[in-house]
Amino acid sequence: MITAKIVQELRKKTNAGMMDCKKVLKETDGDMDAAIKLLRERGIAKAGAKAERAANQGIITARVSEDCKSGMLQEVNCETDFVSKNENFQGFVEELADTVFAAGSADLDAALQVTVGDGPLAETVKAKVVEIGENLKYRKYVRFDAAEGGVVVSYIHPPGKVGVLIEVGTTKPESAASPVFQEMVKDLTLHIAACAPKGLGREDIPAELVEAEREIFRKRLLDQGKPEQIIEKILEGQIGKFYAENCFLEQAFVKDGDMTVSALLEAKGKELGDTFTVTRFVRFGLGE
Repeated sequence: MITAKIVQELRKKTNAGMMDCKKVLKETDGDMDAAIKLLRERGIAKAGAKAERAANQGIITARVSEDCKSGMLQEVNCETDFVSKNENFQGFVEELADTVFAAGSADLDAALQVTVGDGPLAETVKAKVVEIGENLKYRKYVRFDAAEGGVVVSYIHPPGKVGVLIEVGTTKPESAASPVFQEMVKDLTLHIAACAPKGLGREDIPAELVEAEREIFRKRLLDQGKPEQIIEKILEGQIGKFYAENCFLEQAFVKDGDMTVSALLEAKGKELGDTFTVTRFVRFGLGE
C-alpha cells in the first residue's frame, strides 16, 4: 500500500511533485530506491528538453587556497534570477566549487568529469534539474596555479554576477604579506571587474578585432572627407587609443585616471623594493 507518509518521504528526498512521487511509487511497488532512480531517469530525460531553454542567469563563484598559490573561478547557470537566489541552487553551486577545486581540475573538460555525488559533475548537474525545475549548465571554469613567487587572488562582485581571478608575480616572497601589496592586488581585481579589459597587453588582443576597429575608423575618416595621405597617420593614433582602452596594462587605473595600471605596478614595486608583474587574469561576466 502506498501511504501518504511514503509519498512525502520520496518528495522530501527528491523535491519532485506529489503526483510524480505517487505515480513512480506505484510503478515500483513502493520501492523507495527504485522510485528515486526512476524519478532521476525521468528528470534527466526532461533535462534534455529543458536544455533548449536559455540558461543565462546563475552564480559565479571562486576558490583560492590559503597560501594563495592556486585558485579557481566557475560559472553555473540557471534560467531565472529567482532560482539563482534559491538556497538549494546556491548550496549546490558551493558544493560543486568545493569538489572541483579540491580535485585540482586543470580545465573545463576535466571539471565536468569530476565525481560529484553518484557520478560525473556533468551528469550530476543534469540530474539536479529534477529538483530545480530549470535548465542548469556548468558553463565556465578556469584554474590558476601560481609560478614561483606568484600569488593568486579572486574577487566576486556581489551577488555573483562578475568574477575575477588574477595571478601577480613578485621577486621577493615577503612582498605578498605586505598590506601595500595586498591592497594593490585587491584594487587590480576591482579594476578588472569594472573595466573589463580584453587582454593583458597588445599581443593578447585578437588581430581580427584590431583590424575590424581599423576598418571602422578608416570608413569614418573617409566619410569625413579626410585625405588618403593622412588617414593612415590618424589611424595609428586611433588604434593606439583603442589599445589603451582595452589592454589591461595600458588602461587608466580605475581609482586614479592619471595613472595607468602598469604605472601603478611600477610605483608599488618601488615602494616595496620589488618588481610586480601581472602574469594573467580572467574575468567572468554572467552569461557573457
